[in-house]
Formats: sequence, structure tokens, C-alpha cells
Amino acid sequence: MSDWQRTTLGKVLTQISRAARVEDLTEARYAGVRWYAGGVYDRETVPAEKIKGKTLYLIKHGDIVYNRMWATKVSFGVVKKDADGCFVTNDFPVFTVDPEAILPEYVEAIFHTEPFQSEAAGRAVGTTERRRLHERDFVNIPVVLPPLPVQERIVEVICVVDNQITALDAEADTLHVVLRRLRSELVNDQSAPAVRADEAFDITMGRQRAPKYATGPHMTPYLRSANVGYGTLDLTDVLEMNFDPKEREAFGLVPGDVLVSEGSASQSAVGMPAMWRGELPEPICFQKTLMRYRAIEGVSVPGFVNHWCLWAYESGTFLDIAGGTNIKHITAMRAVRMPVRLPDVADQERIAAELDTMSEVVAATRAEAHRLRSVRARLLAGLLDRTIDIESAELEV
Repeated sequence: MSDWQRTTLGKVLTQISRAARVEDLTEARYAGVRWYAGGVYDRETVPAEKIKGKTLYLIKHGDIVYNRMWATKVSFGVVKKDADGCFVTNDFPVFTVDPEAILPEYVEAIFHTEPFQSEAAGRAVGTTERRRLHERDFVNIPVVLPPLPVQERIVEVICVVDNQITALDAEADTLHVVLRRLRSELVNDQSAPAVRADEAFDITMGRQRAPKYATGPHMTPYLRSANVGYGTLDLTDVLEMNFDPKEREAFGLVPGDVLVSEGSASQSAVGMPAMWRGELPEPICFQKTLMRYRAIEGVSVPGFVNHWCLWAYESGTFLDIAGGTNIKHITAMRAVRMPVRLPDVADQERIAAELDTMSEVVAATRAEAHRLRSVRARLLAGLLDRTIDIESAELEV
């Protein structure tokens, strides 16, 4: 197909400057550009008297905008209708497309490809992660340019997949809202008796990290707050320190334990919980930045412990009891005194089963959206390097 061309962005894009004096404005709608080609968005409206600079730059529907300082984070996007009429600072170069050569939507598709992202990151200059990509380097990035009718067909195919992903994301978000509401109702049932948290759960603070534990005969993997997310564990970076046999018994994890982030400078991370499900071989321990919530036999069950900790995080109950100014800490002393509405074991098992089932539906919906994102990436790459036939792709989607 000889009508496909290899060119550069500078051949099909033109930099534009629609300068506006701040003194002539009463307010300005600032736009931002999300990382990972997430798009241009209407960020905030600021009164003119609070704007420090003298000049802003108007952006319009169909413009190409990027953030010079975050090229390594793929901060590139196309202006959609909701951001039309917003302003950016001079750290956001603005371009228009040659309508006879390239579609804005096709440029947006290019931003999602690995070759473009590698080129942009490689051309950025500086000594930190916030390396700058100058316009002269941006416009020299090579691109593959099919005829406009083919660009339209590629965009339509990708749009079909995007719509499916958007629908799945919306469904997962809606289900998650319902799950949180149901969790709040079930684990905080006011008809259940109230007890102290240490009567319902075995709560233990992890062991302090110290230089003396950096080496020794019993080096053991351990989890820290960096490993704990909102209902998930990140086990890509698990450190080790020395735990002797007694310490392994005291601070060891068993499947069903729930780890709760004890403190953080970020309020959104305080009390963040995740269940340990035996993802790594034992022994594995935990650090003092975490608290371990364990079910007490005959009193509580692991599933209920997990959902109670999730509720305490989601409702802000963990954050409410945290002390400190810059870094909030729950502390074991405060944690054990928290009130828990504790139904009998049979009801706990029923509650946990109901919430687990709904959690699995949410997780499956998010997993399908994630799978489609991978499909989208492979499909787009194949369409642009012509290893996937456009007709076949249209029939498939």
C-alpha cells in the first residue's frame, strides 16, 4: 500500500498561539492533560485576580496539546468539546492539524502507541523524571500516515473498543458504589451487639525496622505499607529482614489475615486494608507500618474481618481515630478501642459470602475492561504497522 507514508508530526501539525491577556479576563477555565494519553480536561476555574502570569493561551476543540514537563508520563491529548474554550499556560504547547492530511482522532490514537511514547520519552531532556520535551523535538517524532479514509476506519474500529471499555468501567464503578453501600449496611448493622475491636479481632502491630535486622541467619520477606493498596497487595517489591523463629511466629502472616496501613502523610492511605491470601510461600512477616487484623476462632471469621476493615477505611472511621499533624497514625492503642458491631459467627459467614460474591463481580468486570485495554493496544499497533488487516478488524469488532 504505497499510499501509506512515513512522515513527522511537524509535517501535519502547526503550532498555534491564541494569547489572551489575563487583565482582560474575569476568570479562566484552566485545562490539564492527563498522563498516559488520558486526554485534555477542564481542570478548574480561577478568578483572574488569582492568576500569577500575564498571559494565557486559548485552546479549541480539535487542538493537540501536551505538557512539556511530563512527556515521560505520556501527557499528550486532543481537545474535546468539554475542554473547548479553556486556557493553558506556556508550558502546554498547542497545535492544530492539517485537515487534508491527518485527523485529530488519529493523532490521539498515535499517542497511545509504544513507538510514539518511546520516541517522546527519548527526546525529552533533563536530569529528573520531569524531563522537558521541546516543540522542536516533538515535531520531529516520526509517524505512519495512511490516507484519510483509512485513518477514519482505524479510528472507528478503536472507538468501538473504547466504547466497550467505557461501558465496562461505568458498570464496575456503579457496582462498586452499590457494594460499598451494602457493606456499610451489613458490617455496621446497629442491631448487632457492640464490642471493642480487640474483643472481635486479634490486632497486632508489626515489628519495627532497624539496621540490626538488615542481616542475619533468618532473613525473611516482609510486607510494609508500600505493599498495601485499597483491597489489593502489590508484591512486586517485597523486602527482607531478619526475623528469628519466635518473631516469625509472632509477626508471621497466614491466609485470611488483613493488613491495615497504620499511618501515612497521605490521608487517603490511612487505614487502607488488604487481605493476605497466601500469595507468597511462608514464612512472610510484616513491618510496624502495618497492623494485622486476624479472626478469633469462635468469635469472628476472616471474611467478616476483611469487610469490616474495608468499611472502616471507606467510611473514614480509621482516619477519624488517627492522630498526628503532618503524618496521621491510627496506633494500636486507638485501634483496639474502636467499636465493632459483631453479629454471631453464622451471620458473619453469611455477610462475608454475600459481599465476597459482589466483590468478585466487580473484580471480574474490571478484569474484562483491563483485558480489552490490552486487546486495544495490540489491535492499534497491528493496524498501524499493517500486520492486522483493517477489513478483518472491522468484522471482528
